[in-house]
Amino acid sequence: MAQFSGNGRPPRADGSAIGVIANPMSGRDIRRLVAHASVFPNAEKANMVLRIVAAAGALGVDRVLLSTDEFGVAAGVLRAIRQHAAAGSGPLPELVFCELDPVTGTAEDTRALVRRMRADGAALIVVLGGDGTVRAAAGELGDTPLLPLSTGTNNAFPQMWEATVAGAAAALVAVGRVDARDATRRAKVLRVDCGPISEIALVDVCVSVTDHVGARALWRADSLRELYCTFAEPHAIGLSSIAGQLLPTARDEPHGVAVRFAAGEPTRDSVLAPLAPGKLTAVEVAAFETLPPGQPHTSDVSAGTVALDGEREFEFRDPVTVTLSDRGPRVLDVRAVLATAARDGLLRGSPTVPESATGVTSWRVAPHNGGKP
Repeated sequence: MAQFSGNGRPPRADGSAIGVIANPMSGRDIRRLVAHASVFPNAEKANMVLRIVAAAGALGVDRVLLSTDEFGVAAGVLRAIRQHAAAGSGPLPELVFCELDPVTGTAEDTRALVRRMRADGAALIVVLGGDGTVRAAAGELGDTPLLPLSTGTNNAFPQMWEATVAGAAAALVAVGRVDARDATRRAKVLRVDCGPISEIALVDVCVSVTDHVGARALWRADSLRELYCTFAEPHAIGLSSIAGQLLPTARDEPHGVAVRFAAGEPTRDSVLAPLAPGKLTAVEVAAFETLPPGQPHTSDVSAGTVALDGEREFEFRDPVTVTLSDRGPRVLDVRAVLATAARDGLLRGSPTVPESATGVTSWRVAPHNGGKP
């Protein structure tokens, strides 16, 4: 691993640390061609990482463990950190670049990075990507909290947060000023078993009669037969938006939603759903119901493909069984962290004159005092 100190200090191997994984390929799937999806450039991903690093440094995080890539995200961060150090522009944490050998260009890279960062002491891992990137990370996290930030296409699980705000929340947990147990919630997951295959999905599992994986991303409804969702928000985009219009279900509710599409059956409902950016698609529904946790549900489809979180992952001939579980990753609740900070005065203080003449005002953060001045 390569290390770089933004402060001119020697690298440290102890102290508080957060991991940051930025997927340079998120937001680049076929929906850029078949729909009017926005582009999330890698330059903005680098800027997001920089804002996270700056917030972490301001709140006393010792190290930020950062993924490397061949598409300019990590390189952009390194250039900016060097400029920052040369200008003497305030405290930054040590930046540790986590390099993989070899780089596979697959989801295994994300899984390997999570394992590396957990082993190197990350108290929390921030993931910049879409549902697929976060799903890859989730299986390796254990009890390490996750902060998923949306930089993909159809993002239902990661959310849009300003990176400075997200970085501040992550830092407060990493340095122990907010207890991770009070600032995180367990996400639901769908466990999918099919012969030797065992996978998880964070948002939805869709069974279709399409006989090949192809370009992976789903944007057409004619081949869909069954949909299972961990949660269903009416304002979502992607497959879960169908369930969100039929049976809205919050992330913290214990159950999920199961939908069976009309394929020659009598139609119970028709939903106009945003399956992809710029595409409202009419979907015919035969039935829908709540999906209770812990009860395996075997698909009625004998052959086809299974999509996990909006992307076709595998073809099947064996029976497909889907089970809702409440043992998903621990997800950081940014609102809860910053509400705690406001209640307890964690970000209140007074400006002080810095010891070094950098021209930058430092900030004395108030101790935990229950909100008293």
